Amino acid sequence: MTALSLNRLAAVIPAAGIGSRMRSELPKQYLSLHGRTILEHSAAALRQLHQDLPLVIALGAEDPYFASTSLVADPRVRTVVGGRERADSVLAALDALDPAQFDWVLVHDAARPLLHATDLKRLFDCCQQAGYGGILAAPVRDTMKRGGPTIDHTVDRTRLWHALTPQLFPLLPLKQALRSALVESIVVTDEASAMERAGQSVLLVEGRSDNIKVTRPEDLALAAFYLETQQ
Repeated sequence: MTALSLNRLAAVIPAAGIGSRMRSELPKQYLSLHGRTILEHSAAALRQLHQDLPLVIALGAEDPYFASTSLVADPRVRTVVGGRERADSVLAALDALDPAQFDWVLVHDAARPLLHATDLKRLFDCCQQAGYGGILAAPVRDTMKRGGPTIDHTVDRTRLWHALTPQLFPLLPLKQALRSALVESIVVTDEASAMERAGQSVLLVEGRSDNIKVTRPEDLALAAFYLETQQ
């Protein structure tokens, strides 16, 4: 596997979703947070690793909002048309990257604006040392139940983790893993699950639990609070 280096690294943000759980007229990635869209915050967070990091953003086919962001004029950013599912969007973005130029890729949620520089650097360093891909994750702290509408049983949380982003993998193996899952109509909810299915090792790198994904209305207020604390 090709060694991980900053000058052959790119980043991808799947941003084609509509975020129905936010109950908002705007897709969640375009909601305002401290004067910028969530998407702009998420993109800027990735640049904490490398200011010239190339970024591919997968947008909805008829996205009318991206043109109003600062990202549209950024020469380091290019866009592609995403798909119905996350895997479709990520794969479309990966197909836009030249494997002769890039060996590794960071994939980050469009609605995860609070990524810390220390976590990002730790993910990069740990994967570089290990020689294979990995993800940021946070240990589960709450008591976990399986069931619905009544409890079936309590799940042992000892080895459970919340998968976060970014997730960092070699470009070509990730493309192959995602394409294989799509061909076989297997739903993968993150890049790690595609790599796991392909038999690849995936490193768990502990990250901060405040690296939240804005999914529901109450998350926006929490993200604003965390952002104020960071600043």
